[in-house]
Formats: sequence, C-alpha cells, structure tokens
Amino acid sequence: MDSTSGDHDDDHENIVVGPLESKDVSLRQWLDNTNRVIDPLECLHIFMQITKSVSLAHSQGFVVQNNRPSCFVMSSFNHVSFIESASCSDSSSGSGSGSGPGSYQDVTSVNASHKASETTRPGQAESDAKQAEEKKHMFPMKQILQMEADWYTSPEEAAGGSSSCASDVYRLGVLLFELYYPCSSPEEKNSTMSTLKHRIFPPQLHFKWPKVAFFSLRLLHPDPASRPNIDEVLESEFLKELGEKLDERDAAIELQQKIIEQETLLEFLSTLQQRKQKVADYLHKDLSRLSSDLQEVTKMQASARRKGDSSSITIPQNDDSVGCGSRKRIRRTPKEIQESYGLMKNYKKLESAYFLTRSRARNSGWINPFLEGLSKYMSFSQLKVKADLKQGDLLNSSSLVCSLSFDREGEYFATAGVNKKIKFFEYDSILNENQDIHFPLVEIPTRSKISSICWNRYIKSQIASSNFEGVVQVWDVTQSQVSMEMREHERRVWSVDFSADPTLLASGSDDGSVKLWNINQGASIGTIKTKANVCCVQFPSHSSNFLAYGSADHRVYYYDLRNLHIPLCTLIGHKKTVSNIKFIDSTTLVSSSTDNTLKLWDLSDTTSQVLDSPLQTFSGHVNVKNFVGLSVSSEGYIATGSETNEVFIYHKAFPMPALSYKFNTTDPISGNEVDDNDQFVSSVCWHARSSTLVAANSMGNIKVLEMV
Repeated sequence: MDSTSGDHDDDHENIVVGPLESKDVSLRQWLDNTNRVIDPLECLHIFMQITKSVSLAHSQGFVVQNNRPSCFVMSSFNHVSFIESASCSDSSSGSGSGSGPGSYQDVTSVNASHKASETTRPGQAESDAKQAEEKKHMFPMKQILQMEADWYTSPEEAAGGSSSCASDVYRLGVLLFELYYPCSSPEEKNSTMSTLKHRIFPPQLHFKWPKVAFFSLRLLHPDPASRPNIDEVLESEFLKELGEKLDERDAAIELQQKIIEQETLLEFLSTLQQRKQKVADYLHKDLSRLSSDLQEVTKMQASARRKGDSSSITIPQNDDSVGCGSRKRIRRTPKEIQESYGLMKNYKKLESAYFLTRSRARNSGWINPFLEGLSKYMSFSQLKVKADLKQGDLLNSSSLVCSLSFDREGEYFATAGVNKKIKFFEYDSILNENQDIHFPLVEIPTRSKISSICWNRYIKSQIASSNFEGVVQVWDVTQSQVSMEMREHERRVWSVDFSADPTLLASGSDDGSVKLWNINQGASIGTIKTKANVCCVQFPSHSSNFLAYGSADHRVYYYDLRNLHIPLCTLIGHKKTVSNIKFIDSTTLVSSSTDNTLKLWDLSDTTSQVLDSPLQTFSGHVNVKNFVGLSVSSEGYIATGSETNEVFIYHKAFPMPALSYKFNTTDPISGNEVDDNDQFVSSVCWHARSSTLVAANSMGNIKVLEMV
C-alpha cells in the first residue's frame, strides 16, 4: 500500500518513539559530524532500530518512504525516533527543502538560539551568528537535504516508478553504508554517496568492514525483486551475528546502569541517614533539656503552691482587680490563655524563642526571665483606642507628625512635624473629654519643619527640637519662646535627645556629625564626625557619659563621651539605614532600620569593639523607606510604626509581634477616604509606667492606644 493512503498519518503515530526535544540531534547531523569515530555496535544499534520501525510499517501494509537520516533524531543512549518532518514529506519529488516544525533546519536553529541566549560577553552573540552564517555557506542545509533525497531514491523511483517496500529496503542499504563510512568533507560525502546507485563502494569499506559491504550490496540491488524483504533483513546472519554481540553489550550496559543506580541510591540513603542522625541527636538534646526544664518548672510550681497553701490570704477565683498600677487583669485558665492570645498560632515562633534562649543558658537561672517574657507576651489580646485626637488644622495641607514626646510624669505630651508647629496637650483631659476637635493647651509656631522633639527629663517647662534647616532649639513652654538656638549643623538635623544631666543635649545631622551641647552655652562642647548621615541619637536614661547613634551606613555606634576619638563598640547587623534607637535599660538597646527589622543588643560587655550578634531580631512590620518611629516601655514592650499604616507591639523576649493596630484611612480634616498604600505610622511614644501609648500617622491622625 502506498504512503499516500488516507491512513498514512495514523500509521506513523505507531512509529514515533518520542517527541523532538531541544537536546535531541538529527541523525543527519550526527552522521555528518566529521569527528565521528565508528563504533560498529553503536552503528548496528541505530540500524536495527530503524529497520524494526520499517518492519512495523510493512507488517501493517504501509510503505515508510521517508526512512532517511533527516527524518530521524537521536536522543540519549542513541535511541532513534522518527519525526514527521516537512523536509522529508515528499521524497518522491526530491525537493527535501522544508523548513516546517521538526525539520533538521529547525533543530539546528533551535540549538543556535539556545547558545546565543547563554552568552555573557558583549559581542559574543554576534560572533556566533557570523560563524553560523559561515558554516551555513560551507554546508548549506537545503542543498544537503536535496542531495540526501537523491542518495536515498531507489532506481525504480528514479525511473518514475512508485515507492514500494523494496524501495524502503534500498534506503536501508544506503543508511547502512553511511553509518559505517564517515566522510571528512561535504564534497567527499556527495562524491561517495553519488556512486552508491552503481553499487561502487570505496575500497576502505571492503577492507575494514567486509560483511557490512556485502550486506549493503544485497540491499542496494538494482532489481527490487532481488533485494531481501524486511523480514529477511531482520533474520539475516549478518544481523544475527552482530545482534548477539549487541545483546551482550546491552546487557553489560544495563548491568552497569543498575550498579550506578544502586550506588546512587546507597549514596542518597547514606547521606539521608547522616542527616537524620544529626536531627535525632538534636532532638535527643532538646528532649533532654525539655525534661530537665519540666522538672525545674514543676518544682517551682510545687514550691509556689506550698507557699500559697501556708498563706492566710485567699485569692478569689474571679477577681478582676488583680493588676499592676491602674491596669486590671482577669485570671484565666491555661486553655483560655492559649485561645485568647494565640499561643498555638505563634507556637513555632515561641518554640524557636524557647530553644534560642535555652541554648544561651548556662544554668537554670534563665527560666524566670523566659517565664516573665512569656507572661508579658501573652498578657494582652489587643490594642484598644482610648482617645482619637482630631485637630482642626485646616490651613496645613500636610499634617505628617514626625515626633511625639511625653514629659517625665506623663502629664503632658507634645507633637511636632511638617506643619511647622509644636503642640502641647494635657494627657488626662484628652482621655476624659469627648470632643470632635481637641485644641492644644499651647501651640508654638516654628520657622521650619520639625524632625524631632525631646522633653527635658528634669526641667518640666523645657523641650528641645531639631528642624529641616539644621537648627537645634530649646524652648520655654511656659513662655512659648526660644530660650536657646544652635546653628552649627550644615544640613538637616534628624534627632535630639536630653541626657540625665539636664544641661546636656545631643543632636545628629545629615552633615555626618553628632554634636554635644550645653544649653547654658551658645556653642557645642563636643563633636563626633562620621562619614555617613546620622539619623538618631540617644542617651541611656540614667547616664550622661554614654551615647549611641544610628547611621545611614547601617550601623549603630556606642560612645563613652569622655573619649570622642573612637567608639566603645560598633553594632553591625542591619542591612539598611538605622533610623531609630532606644535604650530599654542602661545596657540593652533596640535599633530600628529600613531593612524591615528591629534588633536587640546587649552592651554589657564592651570589651569587643564590634558586636555582630544581636540578642533578638524582631520582624513582622513593614519599613523600607520611611522613619516610622520607635519607643520602649519600662516593662520591655517595644512599639514601632509600619508602612502598612499600623502600630506593632513586640516584647523584648520574642521576635514576633504581640499586638498590632491598623489606623483607618480617613483624612482627619476632610473626613474623606484616602489611599491607604501611601499612609504609614510615623511616630509612637509610650506613656510613663503604663500600658498606653500615643501613635500618629502620616495623615496627622493621633490616637491614644491601650493594651488590653
């Protein structure tokens, strides 16, 4: 039956072994490789695969017609696959110049494009293109395919007859010759292949592969009737003899492959065993520590219960007045605590915090601090709005609050920002009065935008400010006027802070300097010069001899002010600008950065000039471009703003947020909804010795929030 039958396409479906992949190579390309070394068993393996494909088609009554090298591809392990190709779809015409999908021309162009995409040197792709173009002229694809069609056309087809099964056998004879006789140039290839129709072989083939030459001559007989049929080809002594060797090699290859696979499996299992053993060792240590800690906490609990039993004081089960200061707490069962405060939700992070703390512990003394941290972390369930401070500031288009500050007793707080005003509010009246608009007790206009304010810790009527023009000012609140003005900075001053000495003030500026001021003198009394912008300065609460500052070079510097030449310690760990720093106590510092993290540092050991291992890294808020504020409470709570328009609360014991509160998106003046993506919480400040804080966002919204 001729290949022009309507069922021709369906038949070729049975011959296809696999799809053409980018790693496959055309059999034509493989044969024309001038560096190819003849491996007789490899050639036989290829020949037998194609012969069996032709046999399958003949057994179903079809003539293959296109069993030419350009219609096959070689994949891994020399597996041969037939492809339906435009280049070999009309062999009787001898054109063979197709460029459709699957053609040899497509395969080479795909490979070229892959190589071009992998180049890294400028101009290399252009050089590769030139080489490809030169190669194309040396060995033109269209011409090769046309010549191939001529080489593989049987004598009866050349005479105008139709294709037959005998014609396919003839083409197998041509293929067998090509497999065993490589040529060194296109010219030699064309000259040698053109003589096959006359059954003239090069002497080298007869000398080196006499059985191949003899069998190929049988297949190339000019009389179709004198050629063996496909079954006779498969049953020939030539193929049987070599086939036995091929079977032996295949068996050896298969055995070798199994050995390699087994070795790979052994290596995998061995590596897996080692890793699991390490995990088991860690688990054993963890279980041992847990067992020890359980015993310790059980003893502590038993001791506490014995003391409770011996005490004459009765604790009511539903007493809601137990608390610290003005804060009330409700007694809850362990299950209620877990459900209310999300113990299970944060279980993994709590687990990590426990093992991190445990690994640093040298004795059982770590348990009480961890227990205290866990208690404080789970003591509150939400941030509740106690007061919403709405201001009638209609004349200012921008109301960004850059800084908040409480006086020492927490009776008053001040706000300042880009509206060029410092406003003072009475804390209790804000909480008690239910007003639509809250007016400040005092309002001081300024000439420039304010970046930072700080209340004097001992002089209640005194507050310092820094502005965008590089000026540091000290204000008398009762007189609403400047009492001291310092103009030594050359660029914007980001931060000011009073020390424990009420006359000592520090400021940090974009000019790369930290200046120390005595408010009774007009000039600075000391300068620390740096190479980067200084974004924040901070004194410990009970000392005037030490100072820390954060820099745009991603570092925090800690100085003894009695030696301004070199820092006591440099804190390294942030990946972007350090925007804020606060002391929790005299030796513990929190730093905030636009790398989305806060870090907790231990300064108790300053013998090392560089600290690169923070005690804790806090993450959960978003901070990549703005200064979002930072404040710490006396009980170890840390408040920060976020570029998600939220306030986040951490406790120093754990790296994940304990609470958060999201500001609404309403303009405080117009009442209209605004784009939340552009809003962020810009400043936060804890009220002294309580669980409340004041927070402000970039729209000028100010809220008093309480942990409950």
